[in-house]
Amino acid sequence: MDAAQPVTQAQAELDVTRPSADTLCVRLSGQWTIHATLPSPETVQTELAAMPQGQRLIFETSQLADWDSGLPMFLLELKEICSQRQIEFEQTGLPQGVQRLLALATAVPEHHESRRKDVRASIVVQVGKGVLALTVVMHEFLTFLGQVALAFMQLVRGRARFRVVDLMLIVQESGAQALPIVSLISFLVGLILAFVGATQLQQFGAQIYIADLVGLGMAREMGAMMTGVIMAGRTGAAFAAQLGTMTVNQEIDALTTMGLNPTEFLVVPRILALVLMMPLLCIYADLIGILGGAAVGVGMLHLDAGQYYQQTLNRLHLLDFVVGLIKGTVFGGVVALAGCLRGMHCGRSASAVGAATTSAVVTAIVWIVVWDATLTVTYNILGI
Repeated sequence: MDAAQPVTQAQAELDVTRPSADTLCVRLSGQWTIHATLPSPETVQTELAAMPQGQRLIFETSQLADWDSGLPMFLLELKEICSQRQIEFEQTGLPQGVQRLLALATAVPEHHESRRKDVRASIVVQVGKGVLALTVVMHEFLTFLGQVALAFMQLVRGRARFRVVDLMLIVQESGAQALPIVSLISFLVGLILAFVGATQLQQFGAQIYIADLVGLGMAREMGAMMTGVIMAGRTGAAFAAQLGTMTVNQEIDALTTMGLNPTEFLVVPRILALVLMMPLLCIYADLIGILGGAAVGVGMLHLDAGQYYQQTLNRLHLLDFVVGLIKGTVFGGVVALAGCLRGMHCGRSASAVGAATTSAVVTAIVWIVVWDATLTVTYNILGI
């Protein structure tokens, strides 16, 4: 059996007549649907534009078949023209359904200020809004910093209330569980430093000084820096997501209701755990990075392993590791502060948690770079 053929429907037709001198009649017939080819309203608009005020427009729809929203839209255009020309728009000849739709469409007139206006603010307004936003951010940061300081004072006095088991769990998550990613990144950074030094030092036959370059670079700078960035993306983001979710679920409000200080109960263990773990991770990253440099020097440049080891020992001193450990400790506090700050000031929606997590990572990395530059300049001034 062949597929059903589409039924040919009468096309929409429009006829304009003048039954009297002061009346214009529009005769509608056929299918007035959005899928049909509707006549152009220009003929009626031209006639209406030529009519003087006080006359009327009527309709005859005895031959009208199916209709949908295409017909009311057409009639609304004519009604607006009639309103502008002060011509009477007589709806009695239209179907009852069309009349009801026209009444609904014109029941509430359009408010002139309801449409959105794109007004570009002046540079003064933009600067003012930026200053106000910065003031709010600084107020939140200083308030949070003060709360953290008071909480640590309570910790020093032995009055801080938090669970030791939570501290141990966070230590494990931010310490032992971070070793795989720290190992990978540190080893690759050591490789990169060795390759960068090899391209230049080979020209002078001084490949052995790759040990000095990798050792000093990892101990004083790259070990702490890369570990801080890793922890910002891993642990800092986790802190923000955890505390942000607790804010959304009103768990922090519940702690306050029970008489517990959320800063002592939630923030102090996280900051303390990361500050304790970062120096250990930095030492580990330094050693893995030096091992990566040795893999290039011994495995690819064919340096003697004993000579490479002895050159590293001769060049590195305890002070070089202490410099890196100080940076690592500061970076740990910065990452924990950024994550907890964004989590505690998170909004109460799922999207706000995501925004807080992203903001925590960005804030932590920016603070790491700023503190690294500050400490490096300070070491240079002190001659360390």
